[in-house]
Amino acid sequence: MRFMPVILAALLAFALPVYAEAPPEFYDFDTQAEEQRFRNLIAELRCPKCQNQNIADSNAPISKDMRDQVYLMMQAGATNDEIVGSLVDRFGEFVKYKPPVDRRTIILWAFPAIAVIGGLLIVAGVVLRSRGRDSNEPPLSPEEKARVEQMLADKDQSSRS
Repeated sequence: MRFMPVILAALLAFALPVYAEAPPEFYDFDTQAEEQRFRNLIAELRCPKCQNQNIADSNAPISKDMRDQVYLMMQAGATNDEIVGSLVDRFGEFVKYKPPVDRRTIILWAFPAIAVIGGLLIVAGVVLRSRGRDSNEPPLSPEEKARVEQMLADKDQSSRS
């Protein structure tokens, strides 16, 4: 029983990091529409560190900084385009989930269509080639037909026994 305080102290020491997590952020908005606008903005911006997570869901310090910047710019009266533009200037086009269609991103936008068309062309080529091979093969001779029928009959006999 004298080890009980040591065990409790060890458990407490290991449990503390779980409770040491930073408290959630609270942003004060005047209207429900402003809050919804904030939520929409942080949902459409990507975390530069997490790479496939928006800044609303990310716990990375840079995401918290970006959320704070969005909030401060909203409070200063900036439009959505100004807020997104400011973050793009700071972090690059990567922070936008939906990059604009321009000469730098045209391949990104066109690649799915190119891949589907290429896949369909490959499938069509394989099907046409296989049909061409089937028509070029000569039909079975009477001896070959008899041999195939004998093989099938032998197979049926062996599977029944």
